Amino acid sequence: MDAHDLPFMQLASVRNLSSTGAVINGMRRRVRPGEILEVQLDQEKAQFLVVWTGMPGTHSAGEIGLRSLASEPCLWGVALGCYSELVAEG
Repeated sequence: MDAHDLPFMQLASVRNLSSTGAVINGMRRRVRPGEILEVQLDQEKAQFLVVWTGMPGTHSAGEIGLRSLASEPCLWGVALGCYSELVAEG
C-alpha cells in the first residue's frame, strides 16, 4: 500500500544492501515509515518494514530504508556477496 492506501507494484533498484535491510532507490510512489512492503527478488518474496523515506525535493527523494522482519526469509541469503560485487563494479 502507498501513502494513499492504494496497492501498487513498482520496479526499483537497490542502492545499499545488508543482511538486515536495504536502501531502495527510484521509488515514485510515496510510502510512510512504519508500513510493511512486500519485496520480490526473482521468484522469492519477503516483507520489510519501511524505516525512513527520503524527503521530496532533497537529494534523497525517491529513496526508502527497509529493515527485514525476523519472521521473513532473507531474499539475498548467500548471494549477498554476488550482489555486493555487482554494486562495487558500478
